[in-house]
This record gives sequence, C-alpha cells and structure tokens, in this order.
Amino acid sequence: MKVVIAIDSFKGCLTSMEANKAAAEGIRAAYPDAEIVEVPVSDGGEGYMEAFHAAIGGTLEEVTVRDPLMRPIKAKYLLRNEMAVIEIAQASGLTLLTMEERNPMVATSYGTGQLVADAVRKGARNIIVGLGGSATSDAGIGMLHALIESLPPAPSNRGGEWNLRRTWDDIDAFKDVSFTIASDVKNPLYGEQGAAFVFGPQKFSHTHLKRATPEMILRLDERARKFAELSAKHFGYDRSQMPGAGAAGGLGYAFMQYLNAKSKSGIQLLLDTIRFKELVKNADLIITGEGSADRQTLMGKLPMGILKQSGHIPVWLIAGRISDREELLDAGFARVECTNPPDLPLEEAMRKEVAQQNISQLIITL
Repeated sequence: MKVVIAIDSFKGCLTSMEANKAAAEGIRAAYPDAEIVEVPVSDGGEGYMEAFHAAIGGTLEEVTVRDPLMRPIKAKYLLRNEMAVIEIAQASGLTLLTMEERNPMVATSYGTGQLVADAVRKGARNIIVGLGGSATSDAGIGMLHALIESLPPAPSNRGGEWNLRRTWDDIDAFKDVSFTIASDVKNPLYGEQGAAFVFGPQKFSHTHLKRATPEMILRLDERARKFAELSAKHFGYDRSQMPGAGAAGGLGYAFMQYLNAKSKSGIQLLLDTIRFKELVKNADLIITGEGSADRQTLMGKLPMGILKQSGHIPVWLIAGRISDREELLDAGFARVECTNPPDLPLEEAMRKEVAQQNISQLIITL
C-alpha cells in the first residue's frame, strides 16, 4: 500500500511537515508495511519556502531586513543556482506584529524588497515570490523603494514625493530577472473587490477596528488607486485590475506593473515543480488537509489543487474544523474528516502536541 501525504500547515499550530509527520505515524500504526511519501506543501503563504527547499534543495540565505514597522529582523529566502524562492511573510508578514501593532496605514513592504535585492545580488535570475500572510497594504511601494535603494548610487527620494521617472530608471536594472508571483488571490488592486476592502480589515488590530476603520479602508483604497493611475500614465499600460494585483496588500500589482511578473497559482506552481503527478503514480491513497476546510476550500485552496492532480486516486481531506462537508464530498474528496473531537476547546485543540496526536489518532481509526 502506497500513501502520499500532502497536508497544508494548520496556521498557528502545525507546519506542513509536522502535520504530515503526525498523519504518517497514524498510517504506520494502522498499516505497518505501507510505503509512505510525505510531501511538504503550501499555497504561497506560510511554509512555501520550506516546501520548495524540501523538494529541490538549495541553501536558505539569512539576511537582516526591515519588518513591516522598519525594525531590523532576520529573514530567510531559498537560493538554488539562479533560482530563488521568497516568502513575503518572512519580512512583511502579519505574524511579525503583535495585535496592537497591526496597522496597514503605516506597515511597509520594504523588507520584501530587501530580500529580492539580496537574491539578485547573489545571482538569482528566476525569482518565485509567495504572496501570503502580508501585514501591509502599501501597493508594493515600500518594496519598490528598497529595490531602488539597493542600487548605486542610492536615490535620495525615499520618504519624499514618489518619482516615477527615477523609479523606472532604477527598476529597469532588474529587467533581466524573471519574476513569478505565487498566489491564488484573484482580486484587483483597488475597488470594492480590491486589496483594501477585502483584505484590509484583517490587518488592523482590534483597537484600530473600533476606530474609524471604514475611513481608513477608503484611504488605503484611494492611495492605491492614485498610485496605479500615476503608474499607468507613465508606463502607458495599467495592470491594477489584473487578477492577483490585490494580493498581499497590492504587492502583486507592484510586481506585475513594475517588474513584469507573471502570476500563477501558488499550489499549482509548487506541485508542477516537484512533479507531484509522478510522486502519486501507483499510490493507493492521498491524504491532504488544512486547518479549516469549508466551501472556500473549493476556490483554489491547497487541498483542491491536490485533488485536481490526483487522477483517479482517492483523496482524503482532514482539517481541524469542517464546514460544508457535503459540498466538499461532492467536489470529489473520498472522505472529509475533522481531526478534533466536537467537545474539544479551541485553545486545547491549538496546542501542537494535541493537534499532532489528534491527527494520528484520526488516521488510525479511518
């Protein structure tokens, strides 16, 4: 019996590797002779860099960069020959801030630009950027500032009026680098379905939410719109309404407009890179999962990407919380199971050792 395990992270609880390991222990207990293939996976957010590292090797480069509030921190990216994989959450992630610090009116994507610049300095010419878990909504302006400041001579316009001509002249130095943004977000940069309106509220602290959040969201949206209008006037084309422009608070837009990045499904890009279809060849079962599974899972999230590449192999979906079970089963999952007992308090369920034990125990009983 061959079982392939490819479970997404249970955010705030387990990494993909930890969840896979727990499921593998359950399989071994129930089927001691089973062949088990563990595949770390991510759809572009937390764990994306590690998933590529496990699949293709390379070195994890550590760099001192600025976090969303411009404080120095250590962040990593993957470098393998001329390929780099950057996870924007490493430098610009929401998890880098306390709840009280969350405020996209001031949070910057500057640190992400520093990671990109370092990768290019070290020879990267093909860069994949995982756009997940961002704390920012600056339309990528911070990232662009970091890129132009990485080139000699450093421009003096940081913090001042945005100079499109100078920016393009400097950013043009990256024209020989191929960028691919990995995200399943389809939202445009601005408007009712844009970055500020759809994703902005989750980036504010509860304290800020009690203040004039609707006005703040309008200000964020207007800032992005004006930046896009200025950019379009300069370039002669506008990518602000392209699917994915609103990803990561508008970082998707900055990469597409200024760096000519292509946008691809995060999970699809990873599965193609690791040749997932070959890994599951002759498998008898695939186990996938995520922290919470519901009808949104069907909208391009990781388990759906796994299901689409499974062929005729049955796929079990496990999650710490399950909603819309019938819809998930109708989509093609062979089984949809919750890892947690119904009466287990959330705080207890989120403890790492409890979550791992519950996954293992569930697999044993299936």
